[in-house]
Amino acid sequence: MDYRLPKQDINTEPFMRQSPRYNRKDVFMRTDKAYKCEITNIVELTPTEKLFHLKILSDQERRIFEFRPGQFVMLEVPGFGEVPISLSSSSNNSEYVELCVRKSGRTTNMLHRAKTGAKLGIRGPFGTSFPMEKMAGHNILLVAGGLGLAPLRAPINWVSEYRDEYKDVHILYGTKDPDQMLFTYQYEEWQKVDHIKLLTIVEKANKDWNGRTGMITDLFKDIDIKPDDTFAIVCGPPVMFKFVCDHLDGLGIPMNRMFVSLERRMHCGMGKCCRCMVGSTFTCVDGPVFDYWSVLNLKEAI
Repeated sequence: MDYRLPKQDINTEPFMRQSPRYNRKDVFMRTDKAYKCEITNIVELTPTEKLFHLKILSDQERRIFEFRPGQFVMLEVPGFGEVPISLSSSSNNSEYVELCVRKSGRTTNMLHRAKTGAKLGIRGPFGTSFPMEKMAGHNILLVAGGLGLAPLRAPINWVSEYRDEYKDVHILYGTKDPDQMLFTYQYEEWQKVDHIKLLTIVEKANKDWNGRTGMITDLFKDIDIKPDDTFAIVCGPPVMFKFVCDHLDGLGIPMNRMFVSLERRMHCGMGKCCRCMVGSTFTCVDGPVFDYWSVLNLKEAI
């Protein structure tokens, strides 16, 4: 007797119609779901960074995809591999997701050659997030260095959309030189429309730079920080965390109210490959968002 198994479409299963929750501290789904996407827009931010707008092709999947500020996705360039990329868009935007990608390897180099209409894949979202609801009713200090403004843009969008729930909001942003600054077209919007105070600084000025020059910690003397009523989010190169967070600690902000985003050699996003391990901690599933007190107890984390 010729017996054939009936065809099955896993996407019709009930659990596939729910938003995936990949954080190990919650519940893993029974499948590693990937979303097929199309590049709908590309914004060239600097010679090495581009902002990609990705639209999930399936209407149903676009509706169920959701994330929180601080999480990331695994971005696949078919035939060339995948890389972990922080989500830069608003978590309330269901039309497309925004990923800021630096050209730094084989996969990202190929991505930078892609044009609108190219098809990509994303898995996720993965990891922990910034406790935005916990910060409501307090002052918010957002500190970024270099490419760190990309993951910080999600909490900036959150604060902008729920601006009446927060007190004073400051963004401190520093880069090596003016040409490396990201999202410059949004600075006026953040300050005038969303009433967020933005301070920028560069380590080395050029002939067209009229702003501050120095280290990012130099900006702290230009703002009034209330340590008992302030939460801080810090994103940037790991070497920056120690200088910035130690400075905030000296100002009296508790370490459990400072949050950093670590992206340490992440590869699979699900704690399977062990490349991102720091001691017994997986950066991809136990992080990437940690409070600074936890980071100090992770050997070699920074």
